[in-house]
Amino acid sequence: MPRRAGWSEFLGVWARNSLLWLPSLQRSSSLVQPSSRAAKMVKHNNQLQKNHFRKDWQRRVKTWFDQPGKKKSRRVARSKKALSSGAAPLQRLRPAVRCPTQRYNIRIREGRGFTLSELKLAGIRKKEAKGLGIVVDHRRRSKSEEGQALNVDRLKDYRARLVVFPRVAGKPKAGDAAAADLEAHITRDAPALPAAYTAEQPRKIEDAEKEFEAFAELRKARSDARNAGQRAKRAAAKAAAEAESKK
Repeated sequence: MPRRAGWSEFLGVWARNSLLWLPSLQRSSSLVQPSSRAAKMVKHNNQLQKNHFRKDWQRRVKTWFDQPGKKKSRRVARSKKALSSGAAPLQRLRPAVRCPTQRYNIRIREGRGFTLSELKLAGIRKKEAKGLGIVVDHRRRSKSEEGQALNVDRLKDYRARLVVFPRVAGKPKAGDAAAADLEAHITRDAPALPAAYTAEQPRKIEDAEKEFEAFAELRKARSDARNAGQRAKRAAAKAAAEAESKK
């Protein structure tokens, strides 16, 4: 007659089955739970990538097969404009300025317009300058005496070479050209830009130039300019104290 299993044997069988069942449960659950190595969303407020790999560029491509023809059309238009303007200069007069930054300030190029101080020193009024083909820039300031003198000479040279035709033939006004100037040969080209610098002839370096400390002189000049007010104030206070003590 078969023996019935006891409660202790039942617990032993259940324990053995649970040990075999738990690892399989863990393996199946690992497929459901997200792994730490899986791809995550990007952090911060970054732009999402949008890769455009199917661009129909052949339908949107632009060609320039008319470039040689447009070049000729522009040249013909410039010629017609130059002929229609009579004897006026082809380009307006602009100042000679230095390029910005220490790297390029050795070069000289055309600026936007002449300053009001340069026009005043050259003896040309602002409204008159616009009628003479001179560009005026009320925002620019002359930062150096050399640059200002260069542009003033440029204005005077241009004004001396300029031939102003009278509005009514035979009735010239003040500032109009005389009859001899009207018949002389004229050029419509603007004055050329001056040389950037004057080359110095080779020479021997003197002892005073070897002993000169440029950096120390620059720092001293900077210090004098910064402390000029305080030094003047102390000197005035000292003079007042001495004058008070003598009384």
